[in-house]
Amino acid sequence: MKTRFRQVLQQLLSSLWFVPGLMVIASVVLAVGLVEFDSNTSWNGTKRYPLLFGVGADGSRGMLTAIAGSMLTVAALSFSLTLTAITQASSQYSPRVLRNFMADRVNQVVMGYFVAVFTYCLIVLGTIRGGDESKFVPGTAVLVGLFLALGGVAALILFIHHIAESLQTGTVVQHIHRETIEAIDTLFPGRFGDAIDDPDQLKAALTYTREQVGWHGVESTQTGYLQRINTDGLLEWAKKNRVVLRVEKDMGSFVGIKTVLFSVRSGMERPDPDEADWPDDLINYVSIGRNRNIGQDVAYGIQQLVDIALKALSPGINDTTTAIMAIDYLGAICARLACLDFPARLRSDGKELRVLVMSADFETYVRLAFNLVRVNAKGNYAVFRRLLRALALVGTNVIRDEHRAVLHEQALLLLARSNDTLATDYEKHLVRSLYDDLKAAWTVMDTTGQTS
Repeated sequence: MKTRFRQVLQQLLSSLWFVPGLMVIASVVLAVGLVEFDSNTSWNGTKRYPLLFGVGADGSRGMLTAIAGSMLTVAALSFSLTLTAITQASSQYSPRVLRNFMADRVNQVVMGYFVAVFTYCLIVLGTIRGGDESKFVPGTAVLVGLFLALGGVAALILFIHHIAESLQTGTVVQHIHRETIEAIDTLFPGRFGDAIDDPDQLKAALTYTREQVGWHGVESTQTGYLQRINTDGLLEWAKKNRVVLRVEKDMGSFVGIKTVLFSVRSGMERPDPDEADWPDDLINYVSIGRNRNIGQDVAYGIQQLVDIALKALSPGINDTTTAIMAIDYLGAICARLACLDFPARLRSDGKELRVLVMSADFETYVRLAFNLVRVNAKGNYAVFRRLLRALALVGTNVIRDEHRAVLHEQALLLLARSNDTLATDYEKHLVRSLYDDLKAAWTVMDTTGQTS
């Protein structure tokens, strides 16, 4: 239930209606509260501050009507600007970045503010009485409406500035980079259970087949992308039921109905026979949604930057500068991964093997970041050189020899691709000279054992 609650909450916070809806409810509560305050207290602001509270019934109606009409107009404008920004970002960068604009808290709050002020004014407007009626003007509520209207001017200026800034390439790629680094820092320090570093045991766990006696597959009941796994809950479940659990899909994988998500090795002590859902209740420990989510999916953050680079390198766009910016941030992400110890796949409860997780390694992330960009950088020596510089940045942070070997492989592939696609010897020489410098620096690191 905790996993499902997080999934629902994340979907709500990423929508364009949830935060504005909460703000509308808050405006209703504020309007009712201030009207009640004006009607049930002896405080008379008209006598104490006549310039602020001296507006009569007709004046209050006119002012609130004008505010409500203008706020609704500005709200429609803000929605139009947001949709325009979403369309432009989708065509210029990648459809994957749309989620960033929808989940942007500034966009949600500003749009919610305009709608909330409109609602507030309507409610207060309906309580004003004048003429032949029993005269009542909620002076405090009317004054607050005026202040909210003035705040709307500041909100509109902020919103226009924010939209213009959010469409800049640097803002888009930096936001993706920041989210990816946050996902890395959240996942890698987190451990569940104790690690088992036994190559033979890992090989045996990876090569088994579900047809073997004692293994039971747990199938998905939904179709979508694997967004979140409650690893601590899985370990506790396996420990409680005294079984070995294997996670069959890694984060971000697409699953369909009847796709096996988990395999459970039985033959041990079973739980209470009355618990008929065992082991199908394992589905409660995962979240499956219609889109990938960067929360636990580092590869998705890398994929978004790769998509931006590929879009920029396409013949229809041909924007080398945008591709280079995306490559720079890809190098920064891989550099962060290079200085981390990747957790072991086998996890125990301190005594016995309990969970085998499917997780990407450093080589997988590096290939995801560089392979497609290298292939699509055909004939562009500036992109080849920037890819080499990104590898150099990653190399300064590497802490394991096997990771450095992955970078050597990528550098050789870049050199070969540049030799095959660059048109002039001059361009080939520029790439080759940078490769030689990079190779020389790595040779020094290999011989001295330094990584910086």
